[in-house]
Amino acid sequence: MTAQLTEPAARAWRADPYADALRVGRGPLYLRRQDGWLLPLEVERWCAEPDAADDTVLARCTGRVLDIGCGPGRLVAALARLGRTALGVDVTPEAVARTVRAGGSALCRSVFDPLPGAGRWDTVLLIDGNIGIGGDPAALLRRARELAAPGGSLLVETAAADVDERVDVHVEDGNGGRGASFRWARLGTRALCAGAPGAGWTPHGTWQAAGRHFVHLTR
Repeated sequence: MTAQLTEPAARAWRADPYADALRVGRGPLYLRRQDGWLLPLEVERWCAEPDAADDTVLARCTGRVLDIGCGPGRLVAALARLGRTALGVDVTPEAVARTVRAGGSALCRSVFDPLPGAGRWDTVLLIDGNIGIGGDPAALLRRARELAAPGGSLLVETAAADVDERVDVHVEDGNGGRGASFRWARLGTRALCAGAPGAGWTPHGTWQAAGRHFVHLTR
């Protein structure tokens, strides 16, 4: 049921505006809510080398690492260069292709599809707002718990605002290109920490870096 829940989103992220932006490595690209509100998507940062905030995430990665919604794969590639076992998962073929070209390993699948190493990943990542995948954070947290090893970690990037919302959005490029509508979620740190125990996760700590917000959960 959860896999079916995310299929419209999977199709939307494969749509031309997002795939085209990844192909050239730059925006503009946005998530637009039905009421007109826009969330800029940081394509240039995603396609660049890890920045100082990303380095704080990489420093907390232990053992085998699974990056859910890896995008163009900057974190997976960085871990590979360090000789670490890391796998990215993304529904967009162009994202997977960029990850592989950067030297990382990635699969073109939904997180709700069967994945290798389920129950054995020491660190699972939900970075760049990917806690929103599927528009159901509780379902995503439960799925991440299935993938993580006993005692494993989940590192989540949260919204800077104190927000807890489920919305219909679409991807657009500001030049007339538009993808299909799908469900998305945005969670701030407080909302994530409040909901994590019900999905089998214990808040272990929070931190901020370069204006970005993160939570470390343990299984």
